[in-house]
Amino acid sequence: GATLYFDQINAAGGINGMMIKYFAEDDKGDPTEGANAYSKLIDQNGVCAIVGTVKSKVSLAGAPIAQGKGIPMISPTSTNPAVTLVGDYIFRACFIDPFQGFVAAKYSIDNVGAKTAAVLYDSGNDYTKGLAEVFQAEFEKMGGKIVAFESYASGTSDFNAQLVKIRAANPAVLFIPNYYNDAGLIAKQARAMGINAQFIGGDGWDSPDLFSIAGSAIDGGVFANHFSHESTLPAAVEFVKAYEAKFGQKPDALAALAYEAAMIMVDAIKRAGSPDSTAIRDALKTTNLETITGVVKFDENRNPVKGAVILECRNGAAVYKTTVNP
Repeated sequence: GATLYFDQINAAGGINGMMIKYFAEDDKGDPTEGANAYSKLIDQNGVCAIVGTVKSKVSLAGAPIAQGKGIPMISPTSTNPAVTLVGDYIFRACFIDPFQGFVAAKYSIDNVGAKTAAVLYDSGNDYTKGLAEVFQAEFEKMGGKIVAFESYASGTSDFNAQLVKIRAANPAVLFIPNYYNDAGLIAKQARAMGINAQFIGGDGWDSPDLFSIAGSAIDGGVFANHFSHESTLPAAVEFVKAYEAKFGQKPDALAALAYEAAMIMVDAIKRAGSPDSTAIRDALKTTNLETITGVVKFDENRNPVKGAVILECRNGAAVYKTTVNP
């Protein structure tokens, strides 16, 4: 996604007449490899900015290096709130984990019309636990009532004990802020027990395997995500067309966020008027850019203020339903 955008900019004459020269390093999803890659890019390749990396744990290894050397970085997809707190040179293109809890609560109240909700989450996973707690707080703040707040140990595959309690509480919404493997099993078991609540989840649902695990039980379930290739925003339509032409497949959310991160960085370099890293950092802070997900600005912690898409599970696919804005 990022290299597609850089190539498009170079083909159009570059940034203020300067061609982009980019270097790609593979961090292998490992913090030590990531730290080495950051050091190499900065010390050997002499980069003025970094677009990356994907995983929060690797960004948390690389960000202190970028911050210490005064090199701005923007992670496309690291959602852990701690990433940008490393320092004022660290940005991200994705919304942070707690925002998904807010989005799920807002959708439950505004779109489902729910007055009651239950939550079932993995207590051994910071991602799911955090989403569950934010959803609970936001849903209650918006006037809803949490009638069951159930957890389970990581590795659980039988959710009967928790689902019996949830069925007795008869919630309008069941928030399942877990990864697709657990979410699929929970959906299947809940429907088999006669629970008819609206299922809602977060971006951890985003996998084709969700449908092979859950089958038709997940139909009608919705989840928050960062991007949909069905978006009708003009910039998104152009991006999807260009991505398909180059790679022969539709872009997923990770590809879209990498493209968007590249857009944000190029815009900042253009407004900075030079490849000076401090000037780029300062320009990033004042970003106000129409991207493939809408207008992006940054808050005081360099997290983007942007909307989330809601995708609906329908006949073995996730289809665009609506967008929820902050």
